[in-house]
Amino acid sequence: MNAKELRQYFPILHQEVNGHPLVYLDNAATSQKPIQVIEAVDKYYKEYNSNVHRGVHTLGSRATDGYEGAREKVRAFINAREAAEVVFTRGTTTAVNMVAYGFARAFLKPGDEIVTTLVEHHSNFIPWQQAAKATGATFKFIPLAEDGTVTLEAVKQAITANTKLVAIHHVSNVLGDTTPVKEIAEIAHRHGALLFVDGAQGAPHKKIDVQELDCDFYAFSSHKMCGPTGVGVLYGKREVLERMEPVEFGGEMIDFVEHFDSTWKELPWKFEGGTPIIAGAIGLGAAIDFLQEIGLDNIERHEKKLVAYAMEQMREIEGLTIYGPAENRSSLITFNLAEVHPHDLATVLDSHGIAIRAGHHCAQPLMRWLNVTATARASFYLYNTEEEVDALVAGLKKAKEYFGNVFS
Repeated sequence: MNAKELRQYFPILHQEVNGHPLVYLDNAATSQKPIQVIEAVDKYYKEYNSNVHRGVHTLGSRATDGYEGAREKVRAFINAREAAEVVFTRGTTTAVNMVAYGFARAFLKPGDEIVTTLVEHHSNFIPWQQAAKATGATFKFIPLAEDGTVTLEAVKQAITANTKLVAIHHVSNVLGDTTPVKEIAEIAHRHGALLFVDGAQGAPHKKIDVQELDCDFYAFSSHKMCGPTGVGVLYGKREVLERMEPVEFGGEMIDFVEHFDSTWKELPWKFEGGTPIIAGAIGLGAAIDFLQEIGLDNIERHEKKLVAYAMEQMREIEGLTIYGPAENRSSLITFNLAEVHPHDLATVLDSHGIAIRAGHHCAQPLMRWLNVTATARASFYLYNTEEEVDALVAGLKKAKEYFGNVFS
């Protein structure tokens, strides 16, 4: 793949910020959208805007075809066994909460265990924490290796016969490590536990096969993979989704409504109450088409090469600390520059047109484990180039020089 050629499809990248060409390195927060996605959403609103499923008129049929067609694209993208295992949500956060309410709070009891790590994004941490409080279940953590990664030996020690659910990241949004999901699924299932995978940083960057991973749930968001905001996916094995109760009640998700009881539609619609995110799903379908055409393996190779190049350059900057594994990193680098607050560093870089993220990255337990209050993060995607890495490194050196003069 040629990142420079791909940039032509992203209108937002062709601008200056503060008098400099935009260098967008905040892709872990949200990715930019190619013209194909923008036009797909625009076409829906211009040509066949209508509600889905219930209407028999032409526009309603076209909208339904677009919406359910997007579901089939998602199914193929993650290799789910059937489209019924693909539930559209508002994003990864909603997907986690659906399982936390529909499974954890419904079925767990005192003595049961929910196992996770201190690396997790708050979205894959707080719902389980609160479910444990509500049910009396034990909330426990897999010990981390020195670099913050999760080892299989630590997983084996943490998961017991009392464990009912393991919730873990596929790729950390702070450390950039990739978790051995398939092996963790095997360990969890051996003890009778289910595995929930936060794929928000996985699905945009690597080829996903949920059948091979054998996870029970896999969640991800459209906006991190070139698609629109406000839509995401919860994958669940049919047998598990059928056990779960819906957490939103209303139109669309019902079968029959009696005076004192109701029944639900079959999968996946029992989890999609109300008018669904039609335009968002259609846009996500267009994003999947775009990514599939490029090839997820090609995207992953490009990003790993870019990260390796950036790591090599950044290690040369005196006083800069990089967090996470030294090798086999995904598409981001989290770091701190000595005596410079990440927010100040991000502000200086922004003055040069370079967009990075600064703060705790919705991972406060991990920040405490790292013994820092905040970090800076540069995250890459398919349209980033080595020249942009050079711009980042040059910006970091200028910031170091500037703050060195201030503090001297």
